[in-house]
Amino acid sequence: MEQLLRDLSRVTLVDRELTDVLTEVTRIAARGIPGAEASSITLIRNERPFTAAHHGQMALDADELQYAHGGGPCVDAGRGGVLLRVDDMHVEQRWPDYVAHLVQETPVRSSLSIPLPYQGSSIGALNNYSTQVAAFDSPESLRAGLEIAEVVAVAVANADAHWLVVEQARNMGLAMESRAVIEQAKGVLMAQQHVDADQAFEILRQASQRYNRKLRDIAAGIVEGTQVRR
Repeated sequence: MEQLLRDLSRVTLVDRELTDVLTEVTRIAARGIPGAEASSITLIRNERPFTAAHHGQMALDADELQYAHGGGPCVDAGRGGVLLRVDDMHVEQRWPDYVAHLVQETPVRSSLSIPLPYQGSSIGALNNYSTQVAAFDSPESLRAGLEIAEVVAVAVANADAHWLVVEQARNMGLAMESRAVIEQAKGVLMAQQHVDADQAFEILRQASQRYNRKLRDIAAGIVEGTQVRR
């Protein structure tokens, strides 16, 4: 268990897509929970659950059935911050709509959904599925699940925060590039048509509307045109 927790804490965040990071986290987590044949991470954003990563198609199928049929153990664990175990889907009485479709469409017989605690609240759930009855009915499974979920929650939060910073930086870079291109195009128009800066921008704006293209693309075309002529 100590090695697995170390592996989770060492997952690389830099220069990777968020999905890749969370998929690695899920794969490592699944390795450490006795009984788990497939695992997934459900996150809750604006009250809407979604599977951020999964290890094993069975986990993704089971998650998506819950979203489609109004709830289930992983959704309730993520929203309510409570651990939920199902020992036998064939006799489970909770979530009847979800369970009925799960039994028909997947080989899942038991599951363990553990909330992901972070800064006093639950950000989602770590979901584990098995084709065996009562696969998680042991102190070892519960203890491992709870320990791993705490580390997974931190890893998920860190990966999410890192991705957000990178995305913001990328968007800022794109915005600065766009602004520079637009300023160049305005300069070209001012020189060619003997207009001031406001009039040049208005020419760009009208062209953007007329041709239904982004203002930046119109500006880039003007700048490229002058470079070709040179």
